[in-house]
Amino acid sequence: MTKSDDTIFALSSGGLPSGVAVVRLSGRQSLSVSAVLAGPLPEPRRATLRTIRARNEDQIDRGLVLIFPGPSSFTGEDCVEFHLHGGRAVVQRLLDELTAMPGLRQAEAGEFSRRAFENGKADLVEMEGLADLISAETEMQRRLAMEQSFGGLSALYDDWADRLTRARALIEAELDFADEEDVPGSVSDQVWSSLSALATSMRRHLLQAEQGEIIRNGLKVVIAGPPNAGKSSLMNALAGREVAIVTDLAGTTRDVLHADLDIGGYLVRLFDTAGLRETSETIEQEGIRRALHAAQTADILLHLDEIGRFSEIDVSSKSVRRFRIGTKMDQHLDDPSVGRYDLCISTATGAGLDSLRNLLIADLRQRQEQTGGFSVPVRARQVEHLRASLAHLEEALAIEGHELDVRSEFLRLAAHEMGKVTGRVDVEQLLDVIFSEFCIGK
Repeated sequence: MTKSDDTIFALSSGGLPSGVAVVRLSGRQSLSVSAVLAGPLPEPRRATLRTIRARNEDQIDRGLVLIFPGPSSFTGEDCVEFHLHGGRAVVQRLLDELTAMPGLRQAEAGEFSRRAFENGKADLVEMEGLADLISAETEMQRRLAMEQSFGGLSALYDDWADRLTRARALIEAELDFADEEDVPGSVSDQVWSSLSALATSMRRHLLQAEQGEIIRNGLKVVIAGPPNAGKSSLMNALAGREVAIVTDLAGTTRDVLHADLDIGGYLVRLFDTAGLRETSETIEQEGIRRALHAAQTADILLHLDEIGRFSEIDVSSKSVRRFRIGTKMDQHLDDPSVGRYDLCISTATGAGLDSLRNLLIADLRQRQEQTGGFSVPVRARQVEHLRASLAHLEEALAIEGHELDVRSEFLRLAAHEMGKVTGRVDVEQLLDVIFSEFCIGK
């Protein structure tokens, strides 16, 4: 693709004030702008201390200047970075100076990354992984994003696309040059068994998408049970702060409360819900309705009961993993019903809380093992095109007889959808949506 004539700039290092601020430029005027503001160009990719001045010779700051001549840069264009002191006035003075220069403009959200994609520095999967890496808050989110942003997942999809392309080439050869001696023999023997194995791999890969999404977006854990079972106390104990109000009065919690936790490097999205009981009070009824909905859509349901008291929660979803937790263990040490629970805890003494955390970690590790690592699709866009590609491939495999031209067309459609995953085909309509998720300066 052709490069934009505009040279763009933005603060790329986050909020101000800060110890250091990085202002990035990309485009054909970047190096000349650096020379105007900071004197002779330093060696490429070598940080050099310079006095940064406005065009009227006013000193803006003294900081580091790095240049990255294209195409050996993040965007593939000439790039410059000014590393300044991170004061608002300092950064704004430089941005104002850049704004006043002809041919320069502020970058739009994700524009640096979009230029990197358009100039062939990375594909869409890698760009999406980069966005996830920037926003990662837990260790497992970071590792999942690394697999994508550094090309691990793209390599898999490129291999699948190559296999589809090779299959189509063999089919076209048989269709067009069936009488030539150097054309391989029966396509069925060489192609269809390979494509059947590819379809199996794709199905297995797509089955892992849900688990990958949980690692990326968080495990939804819902605490449910009757009033005064200790739900809000458990919420506060796991969160390490007072998220929910705790009283002896039944029905204190009326809505669904939420807190994000980092447990063992995984993101756990914890929800406290209203106590489940029969009631004629309108607001409490709505809270109970929301509690049941949360329980039905959970990845894990922690069904709490005070030890010795048993209640039931009607959760129709078979995908919800339920653990029955006995609470207030400090008050029921000798209760014979302790063995009927998956785990017993006491938020007053902290007993059992570490075991509960380990239970959640074990569940998440099991999900991760089911994916075989971190090479899994985690975005709805990726999953959508992979499913479409698989559907076309299955159509090609399902056709009986020797209708090779029809089967070849389905393979072409399958390869086209596969190309949309990484951006190897025309996906202009997707780019604005994808790169708008990036922050300014990236």
